[in-house]
Amino acid sequence: MLGVGGYIAFDRARPYLHGSGCEAAAGTSKMPLDLDQAANASTISAVAFRKQLPERAAVIAYATAIQESHIRNLASGDRDSVGMFQQRPSQGWGTPAKLRDPVQSTSKFFDALVKVKDYLDRDVHDAAQRVQHSADGRAYAQHEPDGKLLAQVFTGRQPAGARCWYPPNKQTESRRPDALREMRRAFGPRLQVDGPGPLSAGAPSRSDSWNGVKVTNPRGGWAVAAWAVTHAQVYGLKEVRFAGRRWQSKAGHDGWTTDKNAPTNHVIIH
Repeated sequence: MLGVGGYIAFDRARPYLHGSGCEAAAGTSKMPLDLDQAANASTISAVAFRKQLPERAAVIAYATAIQESHIRNLASGDRDSVGMFQQRPSQGWGTPAKLRDPVQSTSKFFDALVKVKDYLDRDVHDAAQRVQHSADGRAYAQHEPDGKLLAQVFTGRQPAGARCWYPPNKQTESRRPDALREMRRAFGPRLQVDGPGPLSAGAPSRSDSWNGVKVTNPRGGWAVAAWAVTHAQVYGLKEVRFAGRRWQSKAGHDGWTTDKNAPTNHVIIH
């Protein structure tokens, strides 16, 4: 009886023991992230998807964001620098409000990157420096391995590579319609959403409803799934299902578990 009671107590306490966090993993390589970092990381790949850029572009963006802000959306920095990439309004990057928007700041970074001649053939630190004009562009080089890992996971080349977890007292009310609208803002209008759940802004989100994001290939599906998992806490998402796997917020630390009914042509979001 004591053993059974102890197990029940542990099972109830387990969701609280791990705290909050995320992890990007591919093979034996792993990188811990907090919830904000993971959400920003998935946004970078989503914008690369919208702009139809290769994985190498995402690697350069990640190495830059790690060096500049540790992939955090900073409200301030050196002089008038703001945001993940520490872009400066005084240098023509845009208004502070736009640069504090991860989707817009990432878009501006990529817009500048693709103007760098032969950027895909340059060393990561060289391409990054030609965008950033930093005091010491060599510093970006040290983050290339982590940039490659993040790009592999968040562009979807590594299936089920992103997981996040947080305790029950950090669960938030479901705002799935808002999440899907933000997802489409990052990934672009090519992303099609269907399912019985409402999609209009501010619409109520019933816990027994769901929506599906149409995907045409596994890589795109896993990129969408990673975005959903890393934004689950903010938008109160409870479950993500895709390609025979399932992630649940109540057991987020367990990562992706087997779900034979999870489709390959839709990412199902509850």
